[in-house]
Amino acid sequence: MNETNTNRRLAAVTTLLPPGMTPEGSRGLILSEALRLFAEHGYGGASIRDIAQQVGIKGASVYSHYPSKAHVLAELLRIGHEEHFRRMRAALLAAGPEPTQQLIAVVRAHVFAHAEYPMLAVVASAEMHALPAEFATPILEVRRNSEMQLLDVIRRGTELGVFNVPDAELALAAIAAMGVRVAHWYAPDNKRTPEQIADVFAQFACRLVGAAV
Repeated sequence: MNETNTNRRLAAVTTLLPPGMTPEGSRGLILSEALRLFAEHGYGGASIRDIAQQVGIKGASVYSHYPSKAHVLAELLRIGHEEHFRRMRAALLAAGPEPTQQLIAVVRAHVFAHAEYPMLAVVASAEMHALPAEFATPILEVRRNSEMQLLDVIRRGTELGVFNVPDAELALAAIAAMGVRVAHWYAPDNKRTPEQIADVFAQFACRLVGAAV
């Protein structure tokens, strides 16, 4: 792993948002700068004034694009969770029917998303508590749908005798947590590529469920 500043919550220093899901112009710039501030200082440690200063606009101008700081966070969390779900779904559909190959594909997609967008992943996992319920509920539904994709693979593999899992939900929790932590320590200068990390973590997941690989 990288040598990191222990005062920072993550190793990554570059702000990156998924192309095609991020608005252009000032709205996109606001999201990008807010993401960096939320990732490094937490939602409570960054104000609208801080975000505006980084974008190079007045604080009041932010409100012409987002009614509140909570709306900014909600948009970031929506983008992060929908991108994560999209990647896992695409990987699952491309993997074929065999449970071990499905597990490998879904875990690789899960880990790769956290390595490619570490700031977004950290904010998505750490700052959900700051959202009002009306914003959090639809995003949590997307998160649950992502979890269910992996849980269904584990359950099906167990039912078919391909996996040996005493508790599918605990297996899900362990595998998911491995990927989430990648976002905290991974940075582009790491000696391992996201692909290499995803491959190794997929092997870990297979061993955890007792799959033959």
